[in-house]
Amino acid sequence: MKTVKVIEVIGTSEKSWEEAAENAVKTSSGTIENITGVEVVAQTAKVKDGSIVEYRADVKLAFIYDKKLKER
Repeated sequence: MKTVKVIEVIGTSEKSWEEAAENAVKTSSGTIENITGVEVVAQTAKVKDGSIVEYRADVKLAFIYDKKLKER
């Protein structure tokens, strides 16, 4: 039997919301194994002087929870 755990993270990018979501997955995969899915919950941006300077993607990441991995 598999257990799936879901966490919420925010990725950022200077180029796009799509890249912000991708950055969230890439960065998280450095410490979380077995990521199986992503859901974009919200998209926001930081504005400076009337222009978007940072895109932010709030995402939920799903991954297979394996107790053995946690014990490493």
